[in-house]
Amino acid sequence: MIVIQRVRVRWSASSRGAPQANARRGLNRPIELPAPRPPGDVVVHDVLADEADNYSLRSDVLAGGVSIARSLGLWLAFDGSAVTVERLPGRAAFPRAGVSTRLFTLADGQVGRYEANFRLRFTDCACDPSWYYEDWVVHVSNGDAARDRFLRGEPDRVVDHRVHLYGGRSVRRRDH
Repeated sequence: MIVIQRVRVRWSASSRGAPQANARRGLNRPIELPAPRPPGDVVVHDVLADEADNYSLRSDVLAGGVSIARSLGLWLAFDGSAVTVERLPGRAAFPRAGVSTRLFTLADGQVGRYEANFRLRFTDCACDPSWYYEDWVVHVSNGDAARDRFLRGEPDRVVDHRVHLYGGRSVRRRDH
């Protein structure tokens, strides 16, 4: 079983300033996994804190085969009991990702964390200049995970692809 939790924080372009950033600070942290989890080879816990909903947490739980990870923009590949996690190209206007990016390979029982942020268009039409922003923290467990697994302990693999979304240099990039 693979357990994935994606925690997203979403805000509008008009909320980019420091006071609004303080309102959403810390919302991109993992939360307890739901119980009971539905059966499936892959279980996804997708959590969203959206400015449009006053940052109240909404969560969905999906279960199925490995293709369910594609709904999060992830690709899973297996080699024996190890799983490799890749980020698929997405709709982000910034940073542009035209190819898949290998994030990490997890042995049985290991956990990986992927951090990223994005600037996205509300529509695919270039005529609409409306933007929104998302900050992601994604945890992947190769094997069943206790409800609090993503809250405690350090992951075995961490990939930080967060960038400065308003121009300028990267905030940080840490791959290991």
